[in-house]
Amino acid sequence: MSNVENQIIENSRILMDNRSLNRRDILSYAMLGGLFTVSGCASLPGFGLTDTLRRLMTLSSQRAFAQLIEPGGFYDDQLTRIALPDQFGGGAGSSLLSAVLSSGKVRTELQQQVNRVAEKGAERAAPFVAESIKTIGIEGASQIIRGGPSAATDFLRGNIGNNLIGIMVPGIDEGLKLFDNGLISRAVRSIAGFDVGKLGNDIVGKAGNSIWSAIGREEAAIRANPRETGDPLLIAAFALAG
Repeated sequence: MSNVENQIIENSRILMDNRSLNRRDILSYAMLGGLFTVSGCASLPGFGLTDTLRRLMTLSSQRAFAQLIEPGGFYDDQLTRIALPDQFGGGAGSSLLSAVLSSGKVRTELQQQVNRVAEKGAERAAPFVAESIKTIGIEGASQIIRGGPSAATDFLRGNIGNNLIGIMVPGIDEGLKLFDNGLISRAVRSIAGFDVGKLGNDIVGKAGNSIWSAIGREEAAIRANPRETGDPLLIAAFALAG
């Protein structure tokens, strides 16, 4: 028996040890020719490294958005929580705070509302990111897969660029109207030269950064424990290659 055949059998055995996988599917992969390795990364027959990378980006973004679009998705997470604009005192408060924000309780409520607004932007961003992953041109997939904890997220962000911001703007505008119980309007009016448009721009910029941070965190978690996904393609790429 050749070394390649031995490797196929061993890779299949390792995959079979993951009880969360469908035993019949794994056997089918082995019967179709087993696993093969390209540039140090394992893959499955019928799938290439580009497929693996798209799967990684898809799952990472799905998990991130599933959290972010929930009530409190931004605010309840220190990684993604959006600070108030500097004119409102930022995250820690400052002498720029107007009388309407002098109360810590009021400031907290305002920050919660701002973060709720971001959720509406994330709702619009999610399908855009999903479609971008399907259609984006990918070169150097092997290097990205073998890259750092958030290499795929960084690649995706670099290709989408500021397009994500434009996609979120209508959602942010909607959120400002939906979640304003009067506090947002009063806060904006209390600061000379500051309007809702500037507030919306501040939120959308910070929400974009939070979204990429959340996706990057999910990617790092998948790389660290691919077996938890139950996805044969990701397990082959990361668990076996490691």
